[in-house]
Amino acid sequence: MHLPVRRLRRRLGRPKPADVGSGLITGLFSIPEGMAYAAIAGFNPVAGLYAGVVPAIVGSLTSRTVLMVTTLTSALALTSQSVLSDAGLDPKDAGNVATLTLMAGLVMLLMGVLRLGAVMSFVSNAVMTGFSTGIALQIVTGVLEDATGYEPEGHNRLVQLGDWLAHVADWQLAATLVTAATIAVWTLTRLVRRLEPVALLVAMVAASGAVALFGTDVELVGGIAHIPAALPGFSAPDPSAVPHLLGGAVAVALVGLAQAASIGPSVPNPDGSKSSVNGDFAAQGLANLAGGLFQSLPSGGSLSRTGVAVSAGARTRWAGILSGVLLALIVLVCAPLAEHIPMPVIGGLILVVGGELIWGKRHDILLVLRTSRLSSAAMTVTFLATTQLPLQQAIVLGAVLSLLLYCVQAARRARLVALVPDDRGRWRPDDVPAPLPPGEVTVLYYDGVGFFAELPGIERTLPPTGHAAGAVLILAMRGVPDVPSSTMTKVLRRHAQDLHRSGGRLILAGVEPGLARVLEAAGLDRDLGPDGIVPAGGALFDPLDQALSGARAWIASPDRAPRRD
Repeated sequence: MHLPVRRLRRRLGRPKPADVGSGLITGLFSIPEGMAYAAIAGFNPVAGLYAGVVPAIVGSLTSRTVLMVTTLTSALALTSQSVLSDAGLDPKDAGNVATLTLMAGLVMLLMGVLRLGAVMSFVSNAVMTGFSTGIALQIVTGVLEDATGYEPEGHNRLVQLGDWLAHVADWQLAATLVTAATIAVWTLTRLVRRLEPVALLVAMVAASGAVALFGTDVELVGGIAHIPAALPGFSAPDPSAVPHLLGGAVAVALVGLAQAASIGPSVPNPDGSKSSVNGDFAAQGLANLAGGLFQSLPSGGSLSRTGVAVSAGARTRWAGILSGVLLALIVLVCAPLAEHIPMPVIGGLILVVGGELIWGKRHDILLVLRTSRLSSAAMTVTFLATTQLPLQQAIVLGAVLSLLLYCVQAARRARLVALVPDDRGRWRPDDVPAPLPPGEVTVLYYDGVGFFAELPGIERTLPPTGHAAGAVLILAMRGVPDVPSSTMTKVLRRHAQDLHRSGGRLILAGVEPGLARVLEAAGLDRDLGPDGIVPAGGALFDPLDQALSGARAWIASPDRAPRRD
C-alpha cells in the first residue's frame, strides 16, 4: 500500500512557489478562454469552463509531458460541434456531450495502451512545424474580436487576419486601448527579472483593475454566460448516441492527439525526464474519461494553455494540477468576481501567448527552409491546410505529406556500396564494379529499408551478370527490416536467376531471422541454393566472413553448377 504512495510522491515531487502563481493564472485563463471556445462552437459555455477542472487535474497527474495542460482547445471545440451536428445530435444536450467526451477518451486511452503513438514518429518535423505554427495562428486569430471589438470576416484564418488588418478604422477604441495597455504592462513587467514568471498574472490583475477603476465600456467575461458558483456535477452519457458517434469520436481523438504531439518537443520536461507520446495519449484518455462524467467537453493537450503556464513560471506538474484545483475554488468562491474580467484583457494576453508560440517556432521554420525544397513545400502546405481546412482534414493531409516525404527520402537514401578488404583485413567502401568480375567474390552492402520505391534504382546499380562465370556476389543485408516489400523479393530472385544462368551465384549475408522466414516462404532459398542465406548473429562481420568462406569454397569446387545457356 505504501509503495504506490511513494511512487506517486516521487512522480509529483514538491510544488514550487512559481507553480502556485502559474496554476492561478492558468486557472483564471480557463474561465474566459474555455467559455469563449465553447460558446463559439455552440456549446454551453459553462461546459468549456469545467473542461479546465477535472481534465486538467487528471491530465497533469498522469501525463509524461510534465508541463502539458489538458483542457478544451478551439480546435477540439469546433471539431466536436461538427461531429455532433453531422450526427444530427444537439451539441447543447449534456448527454450527447458526455457520450462524445467519453468515447474520444476511450480512443485516446486505447491508442496509448496499444502504443500507437509510434504513428506520430512518421509525422515529419516539416509537417509538424507547419501544423504547430498554423495552430498558433488559429489561437491568435481566435481572439482578434475580443482584442479589438472587430469581428474579422473570411472563410479561413489568413483571410480573417488580412480582413482584420484592413479594417483598422473599425476597431473599437476602448477595447483596443485596453488590449494595448495589457500587452504594455506585460512587457514592462517582464523587464523586472523577479516578476517575469508572473508577468501574465500582473498584467491581468492590473489591466482588469484599471478597467474597473475608470469604468471603461468593454465586454466582460460575464457577457458570455453566467458562471455558477458550483463545482461540476455528474453528467450521464446517452447510450443511444453511441452508434452515431463512432467515427466522430475517432476524429475528435485524432485532433486532440495531434495537437498534444507538438507540445512535448516544444516544452521539454524541466526535470530532464523524457516525454512519451504513448504516455501522453493515455493521460489524455484518462482525462476525458474522468471529465466526461463531470460536464466537460472533449479535452486535449492545449498549446495555448501550456504556453500560459510556462510563461507564468511553471516548474513541475503541480502547475497543471493547481490550475484545475484553483479554478474550482475560484468558481466556487469568486464566480461573480471572475465575471468582471474584461475580454480585451484576455484577448491581449492570448495574443502575447500566441505570438510567443509563433516566435518560438522561428528556428524550426528556418531549419526546414534550409533543408530542402520538398520539406519546405510540405511545411507550407500543412500550414495553409491548418489555417483553411477543418482540422481533422488538415491532420490527414499532414499525415499523407509525411508519408510522401518518408517514401521520397527512403528512395533517395537507398544505395549499394562495394566493400573491399585492405592490406590489414579491414573493409573499406568503394564504388560498385561494372561488370561483375568472373571467378571472383564481390561484396556489396545494401543500405536501404527494402521499400518498393527505392528498388528500381537499386536494381539498375547492380553489376551486370553477362560475363560473370564463376563469380559470387555477396549482398550484405544486415539491418534490412523483417518485412520487406514483395518487390524486393522479386528483384533478388531475378538477379539470382541471372547470375545462375551466367554460371555465377548470389549469397545474402547478415539476414535477420524475420526477413529469412519471409524469403524462405517466398521460395528464394531454392533460387540461392545451399547456404545462400547466411543469418545474422554473433559479431558484426561474422555473417560476412561466413559468406565469404562459403563463396571461395564454391568457386574452388570442381563440381559447382556449370553455366546454363
